[in-house]
Order: sequence, then C-alpha cells, then structure tokens
Amino acid sequence: MSSEQPQSTGTAGAPDEVAPSGVDPRILEALRQYWGYETLRPHQREAIEAGLASRDSLIVMPTGGGKSLCYQIPPLIAGRLDVVVSPLISLMKDQVDGLRQSGYPAAAIHSSITSEEREALRDAIRDNRLRLLFVSPERLMTPTFLDFLGHQRVRAFSIDEAHCISQWGHDFRQEYRRLALLRDRFPDASIHAYTATATERVRKDIVEQAGLRNPKILVGTFDRPNLVYRIQPATDVFAQALETVKRHENEAAIVYCISRKDTEAMAGFLQENGVKAAAYHAGLEKSERALVQESFANETLDVVAATVAFGMGIDRSNVRCVIHAAMPKTIENYQQETGRAGRDGLEAECVLLFTYGDVMKWKRLIRLSAENAPDPEPIIATQEDLLKHMAGFCASAECRHLVLSRYFGQTYPKDNCGACDVCLDELDTMEGATEIAQKILSCVYRVGQSFGVSYVIEVLRGSRSQKVLERGHDQLSTHGLLREIHEKALRHLIFQLVDQGLLVQTQDDRPVLQLGEASPAVLRGEREVALTDPGPVDVKRTGRSADEWSGVDRKLFETLRGVRRDVAAERNVPAFIVLNDATLREMARMRPTTRESMARIPGVGKKKLTELGPRFIEAIRSDCEERGLAADVEVIVPPKRANPSPRPNAQRQRAFEMFDQGASIEAVAKETGRAESTICRYLEGWLEAKPRESLGPWVDQATYSQVMDAARELRADRLTPLYEALNGEVPYSTIRLVLAHARLQDESRGVHGDQRSRS
Repeated sequence: MSSEQPQSTGTAGAPDEVAPSGVDPRILEALRQYWGYETLRPHQREAIEAGLASRDSLIVMPTGGGKSLCYQIPPLIAGRLDVVVSPLISLMKDQVDGLRQSGYPAAAIHSSITSEEREALRDAIRDNRLRLLFVSPERLMTPTFLDFLGHQRVRAFSIDEAHCISQWGHDFRQEYRRLALLRDRFPDASIHAYTATATERVRKDIVEQAGLRNPKILVGTFDRPNLVYRIQPATDVFAQALETVKRHENEAAIVYCISRKDTEAMAGFLQENGVKAAAYHAGLEKSERALVQESFANETLDVVAATVAFGMGIDRSNVRCVIHAAMPKTIENYQQETGRAGRDGLEAECVLLFTYGDVMKWKRLIRLSAENAPDPEPIIATQEDLLKHMAGFCASAECRHLVLSRYFGQTYPKDNCGACDVCLDELDTMEGATEIAQKILSCVYRVGQSFGVSYVIEVLRGSRSQKVLERGHDQLSTHGLLREIHEKALRHLIFQLVDQGLLVQTQDDRPVLQLGEASPAVLRGEREVALTDPGPVDVKRTGRSADEWSGVDRKLFETLRGVRRDVAAERNVPAFIVLNDATLREMARMRPTTRESMARIPGVGKKKLTELGPRFIEAIRSDCEERGLAADVEVIVPPKRANPSPRPNAQRQRAFEMFDQGASIEAVAKETGRAESTICRYLEGWLEAKPRESLGPWVDQATYSQVMDAARELRADRLTPLYEALNGEVPYSTIRLVLAHARLQDESRGVHGDQRSRS
C-alpha cells in the first residue's frame, strides 16, 4: 500500500537488465516515482520478480511488511491489468485512495459505487487504462463478472488475506474456498496468495486449496521489532486501558473487546475521562460505523473501542497503541490485530489485559459457533488447540518476541529483545506466593471441592453473603484469609494455580475447582509455588522511541500534522494516505524549504513532490522563520544497533553494584524492594556481562551439582520437570539460575546444550 515504507534491498537475481544494486531498474524507477523510496524490504524483490515472470507464489509477510507493493509493481512494469481479491469495501477504498494519491491507476468495484461509476470503470478496463482492480471474492466469483474478466486477458490474480482459504487457519471463510475455480477459468493467469499470519500447516493448505502450481514460497520474518509487547493481569480493565491510552495522548489507539456491550462501555469510560473515543461493532448502523471509521482515519478521533470486526477495514499506518481488553482467541488473531500498530515502522505499544476467565468464555463461544456444523467436533478440537496456544503465550514468562517467532516456526536471534515486559523486567513475582497458594488450595478443599472460582473468592475475601452464611462457610478457618487481595487479582492468582495444575477446573456448564495431584505437596510445605504479581506494572521506556524522535522538532511535527489533515479533508481521503508519520518526522527533522531538499525526504514521490511539496515547504519555512530555526538541515542518521538493549533501571543497576560486592540474593532483594525471583533474573544478566567459574555466593556447590545431575538424567532443561524431580526442594529461581550459568559456561567453551544433557 502506498503508505508502506520499503527499507532494505532483496537478494535474489533479477531478470533482464540489472541495476548496480542487482535489482531490475524498472522496479527501482517505479519505486521512486510512485512511492518515493530507493530500496526494497526483504523478499519484496523476489515476490515482484515472480509476478513479472507469471509464476504462482505464496507470500507470507507480517502486517506492515510491504506485501501490497509486491502485487502493485508488476502490472505497472508489464502494462497489464491484475486483479486483487480483497475482503472488505473499506479496505479496498483505502488502498485505491492511497494509490491514486501517488498517481497509480487503480480502482475497486463494489456495491457502494454508482452505476455510472461502474460503467466508467468497465470502459477503463476495456481500454487498458487500469493496472489494478480490487474486488471481493463474492463479486469476483459471480458468472457475469467472470465472463467479463474472461474477455480482458487478466494475467494475474492476487489473493489478499489468503489464510481465509485454509480450514486450519484462524479465520476460515467458505467464500474464499471457491477461489480455486480461478485456476480452471483462467489457466494462463498466475495466482498469488498473500497473508500476514500462516503456520506451516496453513501454508501447505493454502497451496493445495488455491491450486498453486510450483509456487514461489516466500516467508518473511514474523517478528515486528518496533512493537513493544506487554501482557498484564486484567484487574481493572477500564483503568488499565485508560492508563495505557494516556501514554499515547493525541495518538491513534485501538482497544479490542470481545462483545459489543464491552466496546460501548469502554468507549463511554474513555470519553468520560477526556479521551476522544468511540465504539465500533457490527451491531451499529452502517452509517454510524462508517462515520467512526472515517473519523479515526482522518485523525479527528483518537481511540476506537472495537470488536474484531474493526481492523481489516482500516489501513491507518500510524496507530501507536493496540490494547486487548480480553484475550484473543488465537495467536494468529493476536499477531494480526497487534500488527495494525506501527505499520509505518515506528515504535508502537501492544498491551494484552489477560484473565483466565477469557479462556472459558472462548471455549463456550467456540462450541456455540460450531453447534450447527455437520461435524462440529473436529472444528471444536482445532479451535480449542489454537486457544490453548494463546493461553500458554499469556502465561509464559519468556520473551514475547521469541515466543511469537517460535510459534510461527522461526528462531529469534536475540537473548533480550528490549521490547517486551519480560525483557524490560516489568514482571515481578509475588512475595509469599507459596503461603498464598496454600490458603487458596486449603479453601478449595474445605468447601468440599464443589464450588466455582467466584464462590471460593467470596469465602477467601470474608464475604458474609446469604449463601456463605447458609452453608456455614463463614466458620471455616480459610474464611477471610485473603481479604486484603482485590477480587480480580485473586481471580488471576487462582487461574495461575489452574495453569500450573495445582487446581483443576471441571469442564461442565458450571465448572468447579478441585485439587490437582501436586496440591497435597504444596499444602504440606514440601513444594514451593511461584506466582506472578497481578499488581500495578512499572512500565519502562525502551529507548527506541527516544531514538526515533531524535532531532525531530515536535512543534513543527504537530504543525505538519495539521497541514496533512487539511489536505486530507480537501481530497476526502484519510490523513495517513497523504503522508505517513515517518515522512512527517523526517520533514520535522530536516526542515526542507526547497524542492531539492524535499525530494530527499523518504516517502515523497514525484507526484506528491509536485502537488504537496510547495504547501509543506511553505509551512516549514514559515515555522522556521517565526521560531528562528535553521532550515534544510543535513541529518546524519546513526546506524541501527544490531541488538539494542533496554535502558537499565535503577533497581537493576543497584543490584549489579551489590553483585560486584558479592552480596547475597536476599540482601539485594531487601535493598531494591524486588522479589528474589526477579533478583535471580538480574543475576543472570550480571553473569552474562561478567562470567564467573562458580555461583559461589549465591548457590552452594551441592545444590548446583544436584540440579545439573537431574538435568543430565532427565535430558531436560525445563523448570517444572526438574523441580518435580528434585522433590520441590530447590526453588524454581535457583534451578533457572544454575541452568543459565551452565549454559554460559558451555557457550564460553563452545559446547551445545544437547551435548551437555548427554554428557
């Protein structure tokens, strides 16, 4: 799409004449003329070449990774008409508007255009004046439209959101399945499938179901390094969402909710607290939905609280924040929805507010939606398996970027992403977690393992409701034992115990809590428990945001945003289509006041330079003169760090200083006010920077040998099996520290982990 910003050059050989960079010069010329860029992103070159060679392809790139450029350039160079299958009218409109702003001949045919516009469009197709035609799968597959296209010598079909073809995908759609008929109707045309989210299983299914012939398969890196991922216990969803939105004041944000009712309540709460917000869901009138979407695209509305119906229909590139007020159903959904943030390549934040109750809610919805299917059980099994992966992602304490990459079958190259709550050390474990767990387990046992989560919480918090009094549960020793913990926080702790298998939740209509197999060991004090603190999160800065704003005059940037809004209103297009935020920031950094200097700004193509350049130049010149700023600044952009790390926080720095002095974990925890498990993570980082032959002051040699012997015997390096093999006598944090130290020692000697486990 015209708002996407290519960044780095591809690597495969190019056909015909070859430019010095190895890229077909026709591709580079189109890139400069229509988009104002000099280089391509990874895989774009190979995908474009497949389109030019009329070879089928499957292109998997993350949202914002530049997929659309891959099908936009080939018809320009070949002078032909290609067809793009797109699922939503609003999405087609945004793409066409963006392309036309750059001078690209594109159009869309759908129910919202008039009969006169439809006839003019047909004439343009017959006269070969168009290069791209966008159409929905439903309209495309009508006999009349297929017959019309059959006379136009269409040479390529590009299927956007191609994961909808696969029954194993997260968003299977029956109408997409019919696209396989294109192979029979247009045997000489190439077919290209594009998607942002597809596991290997889904990719294979797309190739088979779409009838792709010897396709070029290109799978980009799923990781989005500019996104900062955070997962927080949902203790007060409205307040937590507001706190996050406030971090992005006057910037675009999307808050995803499961139900329509939730979207309206969220939007109302945000409005009451001074946020320009609105609700969006399928139950609103069509005109009302269109108004919300238009206001958001035009930057007169900052926040949309929406169901998943919102998102595919919006292509705004400068969304700075995506909040999930409840857990998404699948990791694919999460990847796609968070992918709507930071499409311009600039830093954006993604916050998921998680409660284990979301899992039960989704299970009910999955069964409800499948009940009318001819054979519902396989559908339910597939969806519940995807749900299990999503819940596991939320419960994990591993780097978020690493877990997402691994899910999609890719390795993550960094030890510390510097862009998630885990790597930024924002997570903390609860003090006295084992004692809290004992109180919860004891309460479940004393109420006869016959009640659900809500009732157990009532007893633990000392409720004197009629049902508690009638059953005499106000007389139990566990009554009121955890009255100091907020209800929502306590709910989150209970579900952590469920996730660890210490509690079991029955699967009937009214699920009750029962003790797990390992519960007696915890109650007897023979096993420790680690729980994540559901309290307030100390959000850290990543450092990337400061780098991206380095040298940018904020006041001038806001002035240029105003000019962009005015231009967008005059042209009746979304503001982000005029120029993206990355381009405006570069203008506010370099302050160009001549045509020559404006032409050097990335994202300003020939048409935009001619039509928009004078207006933005005048605004910049006027602002510089008024405020005495230097114009036409030559900016030297520092090279990107290969492995950026987060800025150290005060507690971590103090911990490192105390480790230098040989202080114990207990002493450091007391000094910094952090949990001992967090101090152990700090110690791991300290050891990476300052390797030591032994863990002397922190782990005695006997315990160290005990852990390593168990690891070798089990041939495992996962915490839970080792903890159980050691009879719960060695804390999780100590096991993790020993394994980390052993890994560092092996790496220094060039020994791989699997060799260690066999030695």
